[in-house]
Amino acid sequence: MNDSIKRGFSFGLTSGVITTLGMIIGLNASTGSLLAIIGGIVIIALADALSDSFGMHMSEEFSNGEHQKKVWEATFATFFFKLLFALSFVIPFLLFELNTAIVVCIIYGLLLIGIFSYYIAGLHNLNKGKVILEHLGIALIVIILTHLVGTMIRNFFV
Repeated sequence: MNDSIKRGFSFGLTSGVITTLGMIIGLNASTGSLLAIIGGIVIIALADALSDSFGMHMSEEFSNGEHQKKVWEATFATFFFKLLFALSFVIPFLLFELNTAIVVCIIYGLLLIGIFSYYIAGLHNLNKGKVILEHLGIALIVIILTHLVGTMIRNFFV
């Protein structure tokens, strides 16, 4: 896998997991609606994958403007992996009841971040425990904050 595709995979996985998980937690706290959550996942998967791939395209053009093939590889890899990882969060909602699906999504998302963090740490000879804890800590902050915001929205508007 070349560097452009690795960048797209890395960004797509991380952004796909964190954005989608945050949206799921926030929508559940604010609405508790299965339809809202599944609709939100599908919509954010497409819109955010397009947005992030365009952002990656611009970033790659800025740093690798003379290498158009690498720019487009990173663009398409970001779109594909972001869409794939975000949409994968629909599966628990098709298999389990709402509260169980939320727990499964949290475990699944943290597992993906943890495994990828382990890989990154090994790749760069970094302290694996430190890198994993740092990345999982960021993910947990997103989960907590989006839950709090969703709860505030529900309390304010209901």
